[in-house]
Amino acid sequence: MTEDESQAAAEDLAKRLRLLMDVAVAESGTEPTYSQIADFLHERGTNLSRSRWTYMVNGHRYVQDPAVFEGLAAFFDVDAAFLLGEDGAATPEKVSAQLDLVRSMRAAKVKSYAARTLGDISPKALHAITKFLDGEMTHMPEH
Repeated sequence: MTEDESQAAAEDLAKRLRLLMDVAVAESGTEPTYSQIADFLHERGTNLSRSRWTYMVNGHRYVQDPAVFEGLAAFFDVDAAFLLGEDGAATPEKVSAQLDLVRSMRAAKVKSYAARTLGDISPKALHAITKFLDGEMTHMPEH
């Protein structure tokens, strides 16, 4: 793996980890702490140092440790293939659902802002704006 490939893999892993952290927040209302994650992995016989976790979640260095990936996949209740970004790995349904929810919430905020900002606007124009925004939100990339 070249240095550029390694950096790209580190950044991809970081995106997936942050996405899973966001899903965990949406599900439980709080972000998992390093201590919770490290304790979970420790119970499975895997060590995760704070510095390694920081490298991983911030995309500073690509970590290649199957035991850590398996443990993190179990912690976040996803397939390790998704976490690793393997070709053909499906995005877990709960992650897709959370992405859809976030998109809907963002679209609702934009619609509300447009309606307030534009003030006295005809219902036909507001409908056209809403239709356009809905179309744009469905075409947003997932990652």
